[in-house]
Amino acid sequence: MINLLILPIIIPLLTAAILLFFAKKIAIQRWISTISLMATLVVSLFLIHKIDQNGIQTLDIGSWPAPFGITLVSDMLSALLVTTATLVALGCVLYSFYSIGKGRENYYYYAIVQFLLVGVNGAFTTGDIFNMFVFFEVMLMASYVLLVIGGTKIQLRESIKYILVNVTSSALFVITVGYLYSIVGTLNMAHISERIAEVNQPGILTVIAILFLIVFGLKGAIFPLFFWLPGSYYAPPAPIMALFGALLTKVGVYSILRTYTLFFYHDTGFTHQLLAVLSILTVILGSIAAIAFKDMKKIVIYNIIVAIGVITYGIAMMNADGLSGAVFYVIHDMIIKAVLFLLVGIIIKITGSVDYRKFTGLINHYPLLGWTFFIAVLALAGIPPLSGFVGKLLIARSGFATGDVFGAIVILLSSLLVLYSLMRVFLNGFWGDPSGSSKKPEVAVGKLLVPAIGLTIVAICFGIFSEGVYHYISQATEVLMNPDIYIQAVLGKS
Repeated sequence: MINLLILPIIIPLLTAAILLFFAKKIAIQRWISTISLMATLVVSLFLIHKIDQNGIQTLDIGSWPAPFGITLVSDMLSALLVTTATLVALGCVLYSFYSIGKGRENYYYYAIVQFLLVGVNGAFTTGDIFNMFVFFEVMLMASYVLLVIGGTKIQLRESIKYILVNVTSSALFVITVGYLYSIVGTLNMAHISERIAEVNQPGILTVIAILFLIVFGLKGAIFPLFFWLPGSYYAPPAPIMALFGALLTKVGVYSILRTYTLFFYHDTGFTHQLLAVLSILTVILGSIAAIAFKDMKKIVIYNIIVAIGVITYGIAMMNADGLSGAVFYVIHDMIIKAVLFLLVGIIIKITGSVDYRKFTGLINHYPLLGWTFFIAVLALAGIPPLSGFVGKLLIARSGFATGDVFGAIVILLSSLLVLYSLMRVFLNGFWGDPSGSSKKPEVAVGKLLVPAIGLTIVAICFGIFSEGVYHYISQATEVLMNPDIYIQAVLGKS
């Protein structure tokens, strides 16, 4: 019997290979992509249930036992993120049918999306630190293609910066893994944790922890390493922006979350305090930038940076509330950021402008679009009972519990700035004189709204039924708080 945890990696990998043979048959590509993503989603949901019933699932590749071979590990955190990533990818693919254009569809667009998902799901699932690097590279290579597909001038210009940053980051990743291996003599993440516990994190391991923070901070876009993100994410079309904004930065955040709770938890005085400071600076600068721009795409992009700061602040607190809030918030943000990018894509298609001051009264022509956008903005800002509220409340509470009143207040105030930055779009662009905009029959707004509304409904349910969801979040947090559970599952010893 095939182990469930490998299927969210194998299914998109096989699908991508199959799609390469149907490069010019767009209808077939669409059907295969949709069926594959739905199958991956169902498998991911079954995996969550299995972990809930039976605990952490592991698979030793090639029958080599851990720590000697490559091990895949799926705990509740991993399974929840794999499920969310697959759901977002499904929404973006359905949206792409009516927006991405046949020019891009003819150049292996759907196959590359599947390869991207292989990298994302693999990074969430691997139990080997070098294998995480491998899945990062799969994800990044797919993102390079998605960034340039279509060949517009801005895409080609931004791709150079994006590739240079990520190649540098990847080189530093390998160097850091090499340093770590030279000290602990293993690449298995559970075994690394066990070895570090034996030596109690000497100074050199603190240096390695900072190097990992730089590597994953570049990929996750925390201060001061987010300089590459606004331009790179601005260049591609809406569904690709949604994939990038929802998934790629979250892989970097997940990596910080996993390494800082599994490896570097013995001496948190410097590493986690530094992470907390950088997180607060990320939130402050991201918020300032979000309210400074009138460009809708840039506003949402800078709100990605705000969310990254909020999540990493929860990680830095290293208590149950902080880690639970970080898990809650990362799932919420993956869904709601995808929604906002998709909705902004629709608005731009209708109005032909990225500046919300260039149109008014749009809600008179497209009321469903307007109210969906309104709900998504409230959810992003963390207005109760929507999905952003619980995570941000837990993270702020963790700050107060550790005595960091300033940090907790910044986290709470960021909600107001996020709300203000995007509510301007609603008040200026959707309200007002209906003659400031018009219907565009050639834009398939109804069909484009289906995946966006579907994801919005998921986000609403995630907030309203947060008490039921917390059962799963608490399981994820328990493993993060107690690494021995992870070690026991992988190595079979305490």
